[in-house]
Formats: sequence, structure tokens, C-alpha cells
Amino acid sequence: MRDFLIDLFGLSGRTALVTGASSGIGREIAEGLARAGARVVLAGRDADRLREAAEGIQRAGGTAEWAAADLGDRSAVARLAEAVPEPDILVNSAAVNIRPPLPELTTAQWDETIAVNLTAPFLLGQRFGPAMAARGWGRIIHLLSQQAVRAYGNSGAYGAAKAGLAGLTRSQAEAWSAHGVCVNAIAPGIVRTPMTSALAADPHRWAQLAGRTMVGRTSEVADFTGVAVFLASRAADYITGQTIFVDGGFSVA
Repeated sequence: MRDFLIDLFGLSGRTALVTGASSGIGREIAEGLARAGARVVLAGRDADRLREAAEGIQRAGGTAEWAAADLGDRSAVARLAEAVPEPDILVNSAAVNIRPPLPELTTAQWDETIAVNLTAPFLLGQRFGPAMAARGWGRIIHLLSQQAVRAYGNSGAYGAAKAGLAGLTRSQAEAWSAHGVCVNAIAPGIVRTPMTSALAADPHRWAQLAGRTMVGRTSEVADFTGVAVFLASRAADYITGQTIFVDGGFSVA
């Protein structure tokens, strides 16, 4: 049984680049891919936390490197793409959510949100997707949000960016799936991360959100390890262009 599971889900010999890997879901996914056998490269803005995360993976017996980059800066994204090893697996988890009411949203805030959440995944896909296709195998995994399909208050730019990322998922899948590159997205529900810390600090509101799920709780970052390893593995060879909601039933309740 062990050999069967390793053959189906193991990632030995694969290299994974994970953006937004200094904390939250991105860090959890990077650690999970490493535990499945992948060599992981952690990318994000916070060099100290990236180093800490990579060293944690190394202490656990995994192989990890890190590279600091501002994913909102196109030139920094280009430098990152040239500096890291050619990945077999690309996970786009880096995100920003600037939260003024929509009438107060500035052009600069819009540009920053779109740059990190949508343009960076496009640029990295353009850099690595064709190379994956030329090799005949690859995985691109995008992290979406409930806001890709529903509107939330004070989150207009973020919702638009995530909806665009859902469209990019389908477009990249159409472009490269015939060459062995599966492109999918994960849509979290209400999850405890640094980005939701202000919301989680309100126990009443947090309990209300938990009550809206079918399983009766909000999610933790560990809820995303399995689905990420699955989508990155041979087990997902025939899954592409999809958005998988990992939200305890929140989106259908």
C-alpha cells in the first residue's frame, strides 16, 4: 500500500515554486509539498520569515530554498523567475487585500491589488508554463477566494482580481493541458491567516462565520495541505481548469 500511495501522490524529483510562502496558506502548502518529496522554493516579501520557513522544512528532512521578491513589482517578478530553479509545480499564493469601501478605492490601491493577485500569476505562468509544456508535465495551482464568485464589502479590487484569476486558470488550462500541464485553483473559505487576523479578533463575528459552514467551523491552514499535494501529484493527471472549494461547505450552504 505504501508504494502505491507514494507512486500516486509522491513528488520526489519535482521542484515546486510557492509564492506567498512566508506565512498562512502558502507556507502550509510549501511544507506539505516538501513532505511529499518535492524540492521547494519559497518566495515572498519577508526575507526573515522565508528563511525561517525554509529552515523549518530543512530540519524536518525536506529540501527548501527561498527567494525574497515583491510580487507587485514586475521587474522583481522577472528577477525571481530567472533566479529560481525551473519548477515543475507553480503555486501562486501571494496576495494582498486592501480594504477601503469601493467608492474610496484609489487607482494606486487598485493597481497594487491587481499586480500581486493577478498580474504576478500571469507573468510567472508565461515564464514557466511553456517550459512545463515542452517537458510534457507540469502543475500550476492558484489560490482564489470566495470573492471570486461573490461580493464582499470593502474588498472590491481583491474580488475582481480573484475573479480574474479564476479566468486565468481556465485560460492557462486551455493553453497547456494537452501538453501535460494541469492548471487548477483552490478557493478557501473563512480561514485563520494573518490576512484575516482583524476579523478573527472578533469572537462573535468569527463564530457567526463558522456557523455558516456545513461542518460548523472555520478553516485552518492545515486544511489545504492535502488538496495541494493531490493537485500537484500524478493523481490529478486528468483534472484541469477547475476551481476546488475547500470551505467546509460555506459556498453552498
